[in-house]
Formats: sequence, C-alpha cells, structure tokens
Amino acid sequence: MTDRIEKAGLQWDAGLATFIETEACPGSGVEPEAVWAGMFALVKAFGPKNQALLERREALQEQIDAWHVEHRAKPHDAAAYQQFLSDIGYLVEEPEDVTVNPQRIDSEIAAVCGPQLVVPITNARFALNAANARWGSLYDALYGTNAMGSLPPEGAFDQARGQEVVNWAKAHLDRVLPLKKGSWADVSTMAPGGQGKLMVIAGKISTELADPNQYAGCNRDERGRITDVYFRANGLHIVMFIDRADPIGKADPAGIADIFVEAAVSTIMDMEDSVAVVDAEDKTHAYRNWLGLMKGDLTAPVGEGDGAYIRELNPDISFESKAGRPALLKGRALMLVRNTDLLMYTDAVLDGEGNPVPEGLLDALITPLCACHDIRNNPAESERPSNSPKGSIYIVKPKLHGPEEVAFTCQTFQAVEQVLGLREETIKVGIMDEERRTSANLKACIAAAGDRIAFVNTGFLDRTGDEIHTSIEAGAMMPKGRMKTATWLQAYEDRNVDIAMDCGLKGRAQIGKGMWAITDDMASMLEQKKSHLEQGGTCAWVPSPTAAVLHATHYHETDVFKRLYEIAEEGKGEPRRSLGELLTIPLQEGELPTSEVQTELENNCQSLLGYVVRWVDQGVGCSKVPDINDVPLMEDRATLRISAQAIANWLLHDVVSQEQVLEALKAMAKKVDAQNADDPAYTPMASGYEGIAFQAACDLVFKGREQPSGYTQLILQARRQEAKAAG
Repeated sequence: MTDRIEKAGLQWDAGLATFIETEACPGSGVEPEAVWAGMFALVKAFGPKNQALLERREALQEQIDAWHVEHRAKPHDAAAYQQFLSDIGYLVEEPEDVTVNPQRIDSEIAAVCGPQLVVPITNARFALNAANARWGSLYDALYGTNAMGSLPPEGAFDQARGQEVVNWAKAHLDRVLPLKKGSWADVSTMAPGGQGKLMVIAGKISTELADPNQYAGCNRDERGRITDVYFRANGLHIVMFIDRADPIGKADPAGIADIFVEAAVSTIMDMEDSVAVVDAEDKTHAYRNWLGLMKGDLTAPVGEGDGAYIRELNPDISFESKAGRPALLKGRALMLVRNTDLLMYTDAVLDGEGNPVPEGLLDALITPLCACHDIRNNPAESERPSNSPKGSIYIVKPKLHGPEEVAFTCQTFQAVEQVLGLREETIKVGIMDEERRTSANLKACIAAAGDRIAFVNTGFLDRTGDEIHTSIEAGAMMPKGRMKTATWLQAYEDRNVDIAMDCGLKGRAQIGKGMWAITDDMASMLEQKKSHLEQGGTCAWVPSPTAAVLHATHYHETDVFKRLYEIAEEGKGEPRRSLGELLTIPLQEGELPTSEVQTELENNCQSLLGYVVRWVDQGVGCSKVPDINDVPLMEDRATLRISAQAIANWLLHDVVSQEQVLEALKAMAKKVDAQNADDPAYTPMASGYEGIAFQAACDLVFKGREQPSGYTQLILQARRQEAKAAG
C-alpha cells in the first residue's frame, strides 16, 4: 500500500511529496504550499474538462463508426464523408489570417536548423548522452558505422579506413566550406588574416574561404599556434582540431586530428512514448532526472573497474571570435520535455474522492517547477550555463485531438504560470501532429496555440495508428508498408509544412519531421533522410548521437530556410495538397494474396511482441528491437500502436481469423525468444504462452478495437503493474 500525505485536499504519494518539498522546490523560487494549492486548483478546474474532452473523442468515434457501417456497402463518397465530418464537428471551420509571433524563443527553435534527439528521461545516461550530443566527432561517426558503405574491420585501428574517413570528410568540407581555390585535401596551413578572414595554404596556393563569413574564429596555444578552428555552415558550427602530435593529425597535411560538428541542437526529454512509467515511484524517478538536467547536476556512472567514470553535462565552449573577442558556444542541446497525454491518469496523486488525477495535469505543474531552476538561474552568478537563455520552458504535448484540446493545454499552462509566478507565455507548446483530427484542423490548432507555439511535427507511426483506428469500420486497410506511399500520408507531410509556413512558423518555431528507426544503417540514412530537409523540415528526429552527427551533414549542404521559401513559391501561399486528399481512407483495393497476408501478419506480431516483452517484463520503453529479419530498429510505443491496430482492423474485416492471429503470435514468440536468448534478464514467452507479456500482446490485438483511439497505454500500464507486483 502506497504511503500517502494529504496536501491541500489531495492525497500525494509520500515519495513524490518528499521529492517536491526537499528537491524540486528549494532554489526554484516556489514554496511547497504553492504546489499543493496549485495542484488542487488544477484538478478542480481542469479535471472535469479533461474527462469531457476524452468523452468527446469517443462520441465522435462512435459517430464515424456508425457512418462507415451504414455506407460500407456503397462506393465511398468522399464529398459526403467530408461534409459529414463537418456536420458532427470533427472538422472545424478553418480560421483566416493566422500569424503567430512567439516571444523569447531560443535560437535552436527559431533560427538554427538541425537534428533533434528524443530520449527516455528515465535513463539518466541516455538523457546525458542526448544533451551532450550537441557536439560529436565526424571522424568517429564515419569510422564506426557503415556510413561510407562498409563497417570497420575488427581489431586495432585500421589505417586505410582512417584515411578513407579523412577523404570523406575533406570532400564534405569542399562542398560546405569551399575554398576560393584548391581543396581541403591539400590544406597545410591555416592562419587568421586581416579583416576577419582565414588565410589558407592549399598545396602551393594561398587562398581563403569562398565565403569569408563562414569563418567564426579559433583558439591558440601559449605560443600562438592554432589549436582549433571554428566555422559555420547554414548556422551549424564545424570545428577542426589541430594536433600534429596526434596519430591522425600527424598524418594530415594541416595537422587536423579530428573534426567535430554541431549536431543535435535540440533534444526532447521524453516522459511519454519512450518510457515505461506506471506508478508514483516511476514518476518521481522521471521528475528527478528532469530536475537534474534543469539544475545542471545530473550524473550517471558509465562502465566498470578501472575504465569507469561519471558522465555529466558538458560545459559551454569558448573561443576567440574572428573579431578578436571572447565567444561562447553552447555545449549542450536545448532541452525540451514531452509530457503525457490527456488519456492517462495517475495514482501518484488522488483527488478528494480517492480517484487518480489526470497525469497530464501533474506533468503540467511539476515539469515547469523543475525548469524554474533553469530560467531563474543567473549564469554570471552561478557559473552554471542556462538551458534556455531566453527564459522559456518548452513542453511537447502529444496526442492532441484538434484545436479544443490544444486550447485546453494552453489554458492549463497559463494557470501553471500563475501558480509558479512565471510571466505569461513562459511555457511554450510543441504540437505533435500525430492524430487525424489535428492534421485535418492544423491551422485551427496553431491558432489555438497562438504565441505559445514552439513547433509542429509529423510522425508516421502514431499518425498511421490513428488513421487506421478512426476509419476502422470502413473496411480492410492496406498493409502498413504500403501506407508510406498512400495518398493521405503524402498530403499529411506536405500540408504540415505548408500550413505551418502560412501561419508564420518559419524563423519563429520548429517544423519537424519524424524518426529514422534503423539504428545500424547509417549509409541508408545518409541517402534517404536528406529528403526531410527537401520537404521543409527545420528539424528531424534521429535515434542516437552518432546519427545526429551524420544527419548534421545534410544541414550543412541544404539551406532549409531557402528551401521553405521555394516551397512557399511552389504553393503560392496555399497547401499543395487538399483536405480531401488528407481524408482519403487507405483501404486495400482488391484481395491480397494469402502469402502476403501471412507475411504481414507475422511481421506485425513479431514487431508487437519484441517491444511488449521488454516494456512489460523489464520496464524498457525504448530500445533497439530486432525486426522479423533481425534488423535492429529503434522502437517506442508508437510502433506498437500501428502493429496492434493493423491486426485489429484485419480481424474486424475477416482478413485473418482469431485462430490464425493466435498461431502467428505463438510462432513469433519463439522468434522473439531466440532473438533475446543472450539477455540474462529476459523471460521467454513460448514456455506455455501464459506470461504477463504474452498476455499483454494478446490484449493489444484482440482488444485493440475497443481501446480509446487505438492507444496501447491502458493495457501496457495494467500489465506492467501486474508484472511489478509479481516481482
């Protein structure tokens, strides 16, 4: 039984209350009494509204289901369908002349385009890695991955591969930091010259940068020799480290021992899809890590024995600007935090009647409370760098359904600002455009966020899960692999950018694109993910610091703001894709071959089981999960939603039978067991098929039709709590 403490009419978990009193409040400028009273006020004012919004979701879904059942035997009438969605209020009237102008926005959000990491806040080491991924070695990223087409040979450092890395990097520099004459491969000397220029000797040629403005400055040793040189390419910094005593630098004509690039300029510390947080203990742990990041004192042990060390946040980087003045670059990514959605309730706090409170309301209060340590910090006095020098708190809000839920979120943030004594619009909101009602009403959603907006982004997996669930009664859906070329998805990606541009987000907020999931295939990422920049993504998600370094090279090559201008010209101020295209239901045309049905079923079952077993048994919310072909994929709960809903849809429309699905689940349980055979903490599923994890997977499929919006959270939470109780 959880120990509880009554505070201002609410029952708080004792551990969480102690954390707030002894860790979160001291130094924040907020007294514990304000937190207790503020949470009571939030629950009273917004708790009923939260429930009403969830009921509104279900009411709309019931009406859509009924419409599809009534019209299923007839050819789909797209115009009548769209009119129906307007009649029931699913579609709202699009506002005119929406222009947002958020204030106190940090440059990483408004002015600098680059990779973005998403990381589970419950893992301190991962969180620190992500924050420190602002900078990374291009040489290391190339050498240790297949980015150049092959993996490194095993054993000691391979000189030939090392030279291949240098050649790749120098060729990249020729493209993004071109010299007026010659090539970086021939550079032997660099020295600051007059008028802020960098003079370069390349072979026998004296030259300089084609664009002198790309030179930012340098550092020198006590003898005046350059030790590191700083450049800019499309707003991202590139640093060359000069060390002729280093084995790499010794072999380089210019003495370049390494090249570091500014990579993950922002990172989302996630309390939602990539974590397994199911009780007050988990919640307090998540808040404690976020607090440590905001206070700057989070640490994590790494390694064992003589090689063990403590990881902490990187300091800022200082150098001498080309004007001869001290300059400073941030050493860490700008940290945003993703709160939970409206669906989840937590027993970390109980209301006056003993009921769990909306978890999103608790997050809305406690995550900004922790961030008060950052925005009320004076770096000049504390010598602790700020996360947000502009004094903003960035909260990503997931799974919002339409403008009324965006407005509700902003109203809660306004109330929280009053509780914490923050100036108005300190808390900024990132809109996850991952639900169909938000996509269809995106302009109204942006209008509802107004000057709080920090970003909008797209995500294939959750958005596809909602696409399937919303139209689940319309008929059998196409396989998820074919969804990537579906009409609605192309419209979704283009309209997200076009509407964001029309509302003035360019240069004021991020326009995001989704995750590259294949963690070990950097060659394909380098080839394919550049399309996110061509599509107008000012940031795009990557699965690791190494991937961020490599993806940063795309931003060196492509001026995204220029590309956004070109996109605006192409569309002449109007979305390139219509609302009708967005609302095209991805039904399977014709009957699929039996072999393809079986392959798709097994693929979904394996994907589902591989993720669920770690979530339920081990509390791992995000990890590299081997797919059916043993290719590691970075997966979180969004992957689960699409797999579960795809099978639930096919069950509903008799594409597959319950017996067929159960047999596939059992067969894939054996596959997943074999894939995890080397994990000593793993509990096999195929020994009786009675374990909690396997039952959770069955629930997600066979009860998937009845889950709110097709979400997986309720089943996962219940089964994880069961597993924790069982020890």
